[in-house]
Amino acid sequence: MAHQAGGRRPVSRSVPEGCEARAYLDDYAAVVEAAPFPSFVVDHRWDVVAANDAFAALFAQVRQHPTAMPGDNFLRFVLFHPDAGRVLGEHEPAWCLPMLAQLKTALEGYCHDHGLQAIRRDVARDPIMEAAYRQGLPHWMRAVGESAARLDGAVRLLHHPDPRRGTAECRVVDETPPLLRDLGHRRLTMIPRQPSAARRAHLTVVRTPQT
Repeated sequence: MAHQAGGRRPVSRSVPEGCEARAYLDDYAAVVEAAPFPSFVVDHRWDVVAANDAFAALFAQVRQHPTAMPGDNFLRFVLFHPDAGRVLGEHEPAWCLPMLAQLKTALEGYCHDHGLQAIRRDVARDPIMEAAYRQGLPHWMRAVGESAARLDGAVRLLHHPDPRRGTAECRVVDETPPLLRDLGHRRLTMIPRQPSAARRAHLTVVRTPQT
C-alpha cells in the first residue's frame, strides 16, 4: 500500500514542474504530516496530494482496489471502494451524497477535466449511483439545503480500525490557507469530537452548602 503511507507525496500533476507553487506544496506536506488527526490535501479532482500518518492509520485495513484507494483519489474511494462503509459511518447519506454534490460542483468548474469526466462516467455505469446523481441528489439538496453538501464543519461518523478508538464522531474542518486555495487545492482534517465540558458538568451532582 505504497500510496497509503502518510507524509510527503509527489504534488499534483496540474502544477507545473519547477515552479514556486510546486515547492510550496511540497513544503506544505510537512505541515500536514505534523497534524495529530487524519489530515489530507486534495486538488480539484480530489486526487490526494499529501496525507499524514493518522490518515494512513484510519484506512490501514482497506483492501487494495485498482482505482479507488483513499490515498489516491478520495472522491473515488467514497463512491466506489467496497470497504468505504467500513471506515466512513452512515456511508450513503453522510458521505456518498455530499461527495456526489462535490463532484457536481467540480464538474461545473472544470467541465473538460479528463479525471473528473472519468469519475462521472463510472457513476453513470452504476444504475443505482446514476439515479442518486440525477434524481436523488437534486431532491436531497432541495430538502436539506446546499449547506448540507459542504464538508467544512460537517460532523461524521468514523469507524477506526484501532479498537481503542472504535466508532466516534469527527468534525471535518477545512484548513485551507489562501495560497493553497489559489492553487486549486484544499486541506481537510477529521477531528475526533470529545464529550463537551458542558455535558460532563450537567451530569455532576451539585451539593448545597450545609448550614
